[in-house]
Amino acid sequence: MKKVKDLKKWVESYNEVKGACDELQLAMDFFKEEAVSEDEVTHAYDHAMDLTENLEMRNMLRNDEDKMGAVLKIVAGAGGTEAQDWAIMLFRMYQRWCETHGYKTEITNWQDGDEAGIKTATMQVEGEMAYGYLKSENGVHRLVRVSPFNAQGKRMTSFTSVFVVPLVDDSIEIEINPANLTWDTFRSSGAGGQNVNKVETGVRLHYKYKNDLTGQIEEIVIENTESRSQFGNKDNAMRLLKSQLYEYELEKRRVESAKVEAGKKKIEWGSQIRSYVFDDRRVKDHRTDFQTSNVQAVMDGDLDGFIKAYLMEFGGSK
Repeated sequence: MKKVKDLKKWVESYNEVKGACDELQLAMDFFKEEAVSEDEVTHAYDHAMDLTENLEMRNMLRNDEDKMGAVLKIVAGAGGTEAQDWAIMLFRMYQRWCETHGYKTEITNWQDGDEAGIKTATMQVEGEMAYGYLKSENGVHRLVRVSPFNAQGKRMTSFTSVFVVPLVDDSIEIEINPANLTWDTFRSSGAGGQNVNKVETGVRLHYKYKNDLTGQIEEIVIENTESRSQFGNKDNAMRLLKSQLYEYELEKRRVESAKVEAGKKKIEWGSQIRSYVFDDRRVKDHRTDFQTSNVQAVMDGDLDGFIKAYLMEFGGSK
């Protein structure tokens, strides 16, 4: 039934595009007979182009993992308070994008910054195609602005890294070796009532595995403080572990998945995928050269132009 539903969407979308193109042709014929205005033809053309481009962009999301939800993790780079403030700005930007597109979000880990912002935060995004769209955000994001935390009012540059992996569900089987798994517990911090500071509800998972791509023994560390129950946090930490291991499995099966890893660079100058220059009112993606001057709209979650440009350029490489 799920497969039939997916195919039905393709057929309906195709028929919608075909109908819009037929209407455009009809509008052109009427225009030649001076039965409709040029503005009406332009409107029909714009409508047909929008539908065609949206369908083509969806065609770029054909990998199995593209249909899944996503786990989005933000880590502030070096730079102290300024970088940590930039990290929370990015987190809010993605939250607003998710709200606009009707995705359900859940914060699974949150570490406040020393004075402002956050050191790191992890958010689960549930909904169809969430990973397919958000995978374009993998990499280092660079901010240039006059820092409110600098007494001299100097222009400063900050970096924050964004990691996105598919959110696996129960239908995906991932083998986890219990012998390589260890747990720590700690007291959660932040809002949550009296229970938070008295009971060790927060969990930290350590999992060691051999990365077949590098031949090295690597460790995954996941913290989860979302639930007020230690058991609930352990269950969700295991789900996040499966998501990360699933990503590594994708790397072994697909050469294309290495491009996702290539975006996980050192958080420093020259490795950024996108620059946000507040003073010059410009946000530019260095992979696609797509840019906009409406910085405020981008920070309010208007990322569709960047996502579309990325998918249209790289999504069809397979």
